[in-house]
Amino acid sequence: MATMKEIADLAGVSRGTVDRVLNHRGIVNAETEKKVLEIAKLLHYEPNKAGIALAAQKKKIKIGVLLFGADNPFFDEVMDGLRRKLEELSIYGCSIVEKRIPFDLDRQLRTIDALVAEGIHGLILSPYNDKKVQEKIDGLWENGIPCVTVNTDIPDSKRIAYVGSDYYKCGQTAVGLLQLMTDGQIKVGIITGSRNVLCHEERIAGFLDRLSIKLPPSFYAYTGDSSDSSRNVSNIRSSDVQIIDIIENEDDDYKSFERVSSLLAQHPDLSALYFTAAGVYGGCRAILNASLQSVPKVITFDAVPTTQEMLNRGVISATICQQPDEQGARSLTLLVDYLLTGNLPEETLVFMDLSIKIKENL
Repeated sequence: MATMKEIADLAGVSRGTVDRVLNHRGIVNAETEKKVLEIAKLLHYEPNKAGIALAAQKKKIKIGVLLFGADNPFFDEVMDGLRRKLEELSIYGCSIVEKRIPFDLDRQLRTIDALVAEGIHGLILSPYNDKKVQEKIDGLWENGIPCVTVNTDIPDSKRIAYVGSDYYKCGQTAVGLLQLMTDGQIKVGIITGSRNVLCHEERIAGFLDRLSIKLPPSFYAYTGDSSDSSRNVSNIRSSDVQIIDIIENEDDDYKSFERVSSLLAQHPDLSALYFTAAGVYGGCRAILNASLQSVPKVITFDAVPTTQEMLNRGVISATICQQPDEQGARSLTLLVDYLLTGNLPEETLVFMDLSIKIKENL
């Protein structure tokens, strides 16, 4: 096995320089760093695990975790996976600082700054989909703080990896399920969380593209008015599916109840509802509360306890699951591995397998 001394001799630098590069102990000229890393890779250098553990314990690696929704049960499961993996990594002396916030751009930017002020070495982030957040991630990378995005992504940022679902494929899967469950013309209402969360938008895009529905750019324009929860999409249809409306609930059960109630009052003949995010329980309560001749088919995501309840009651037809605990565990694994060894993830897109749950296989 190659040693640091051998790498130093070939690179024409001191052993201390090699140590700083491979163990992230200080600032090294970019060209020198690149040369050292290339030689280490050619020699198949593998750092001593005992040495890594000792160095990590001295460094006291601190990971910031910034997720949406303090009351969102999906992210509770993400944190369960993170904490389980943290126990497995206890030999390295890692710790996490968790923050949960609502969908708010300025709040997310301020919270990232607050985590940096607490001395984090890396960040696991569910990002608000905005250029300012991308620039923040890029700035963290330039300052030696790597980021892994989880559950939703900013693809053009300098994050080292994304861990979550292929949300475009999620939307396509939802269409396939509805077409299996219904005959003839389908009238669909789409309930989403926020147009500023990429995974929510991708679930809509995959759904519409599978139906060969192309929307004008103005549909995706955001006015900044949070009170405007509707996209005004009447009369948008494919050969057998009509999109009645697309409304936002900000992942909030109370807002979801109010807005789904209003949607059903205006369109009591809806044959399907497609929930792309949280707020499912409130929306299902609105269905139970409405006077409808027939209950619409309902497609949702994840199998949190309240969603399981509505599956058992027959309100939800099927839910598409995306392994939230595994998302949490994998994101922490990738980030800590990079911080300890300097090895970037082999894959920058780590997609979870999708599984479909119905009442009978819960």
